[in-house]
Amino acid sequence: MSTPPLPAHSVALARELTAWDGFGVVAGSVIGSGIFLVPGAIALNLGSLRGVLLVWVAGGALSVFGALSLAEMGSMFPQAGGLYTYLREAYGNVIAFLYGWGLLTMIQTGTIATLATGFALYLSQVLTLSQAEQKLFSAGSVLFFTAANLMSVRRAKHIQNVGMAAKLVGLIGLAVMLLTRGRFTTLSTGWHAPLRASWMAYGVSLIAVLWAYEGWHVVSFTASEFRRPQRDLPRSLIVGTLVVCAIYLTLNVGYYAVLGRAQMAGVGSAAAVAAQAAYGANAVRLISVLVVTSILVAINGMTLTGPRVYYAMARDRVFFHSLGRVSARSKVPTFALIVQGAWAAVLTLTGTFQQLYTYVIFTAWIFYGLAVAGVIVLRVRYPHQARSFCTPGYPVLPALFVLAAAAIVINTVASVPLHAAIGVAVILLGLPLYLIFRHRQAAKPHIPIPMKAAK
Repeated sequence: MSTPPLPAHSVALARELTAWDGFGVVAGSVIGSGIFLVPGAIALNLGSLRGVLLVWVAGGALSVFGALSLAEMGSMFPQAGGLYTYLREAYGNVIAFLYGWGLLTMIQTGTIATLATGFALYLSQVLTLSQAEQKLFSAGSVLFFTAANLMSVRRAKHIQNVGMAAKLVGLIGLAVMLLTRGRFTTLSTGWHAPLRASWMAYGVSLIAVLWAYEGWHVVSFTASEFRRPQRDLPRSLIVGTLVVCAIYLTLNVGYYAVLGRAQMAGVGSAAAVAAQAAYGANAVRLISVLVVTSILVAINGMTLTGPRVYYAMARDRVFFHSLGRVSARSKVPTFALIVQGAWAAVLTLTGTFQQLYTYVIFTAWIFYGLAVAGVIVLRVRYPHQARSFCTPGYPVLPALFVLAAAAIVINTVASVPLHAAIGVAVILLGLPLYLIFRHRQAAKPHIPIPMKAAK
């Protein structure tokens, strides 16, 4: 059973989020730079547009399967923390803590730092920036969005919604531009190319696709700030993930309609190359602006969501108490935001985070698999718990997601065992800290959390 939470505080997180806000967090956090960068690498591995679309559909389907499972658990436990809360209820405090520790030390902060580095890189294509200036812009973007989120969740969600609307208009506009200038014969040739790629090539491509889908779950961290969490959190997760999948598929068709497989293979930025081929060199600058906007929205979404996990850990008395404090003025977890922002900014400046992030990010899929498997565990453990949403296709869809997560982890261990070992070691470094916090709270009485029976 979960650790007894801290006594109720006079200041709580504000219930400001609606289904539209949640959609903005999902789509805005997922669509960063992946759809612009990874299609070229996938085209290099796969020889047919059919194969390319297959892996993008597979990645989208897995993300949707995961979102459906989280939607059920979110309707059961509409609390701050999302995956952390579901892992705690399904497996206990240790697994949940290690996930939160990994999130703060590298997974969430590393994602923010990676996005910020990409922002400065693409900004340098619009402005002339030295290496030092790029690092300053990277760190500055992290600190800027941290400051904006410190003002209030209302301010943060307005930034997310406006940025998400601009991003959607830009992406739809890009797709229309490419499809308008694309040629059906080029598309048809790519479609009918033979499917000769190996299973290994499909596996590598799927991992790249799943990186582009990374972030679909982060809206669950903010469950306690939804006005109607049992209704709006599931809608946000499912609709947001489906829209992202549709955008990704449409853009890939647009890329192939303009370039074809031969020109697509190995390009660093498919969007920029396709736009230049269709509209000339000036179009590259427009694509850079679109990518910069996309990345900034993703940074804001990741900055908004992560601190809710550290807040939940502190409220469970398994982390630093200060991270659970909420500002009376802004109604946000101030210290949690500051710690996350400061560490992510440091990672952008050191430049050493990228290798560590490679080591640790695969461990995130261990927790994703465990979290989605948790829907099965919780069905058994709490069969009468009230659920406003039930996972369709249960238990098949959750099981497919868990198998895919296991395959990704096993593939990483087999292909780069040293990286896998280092990643696990970084996560396990949090175990002594957890034991210290548990020792401090051992003498305090257990207060069970009441369960609501289904109507």
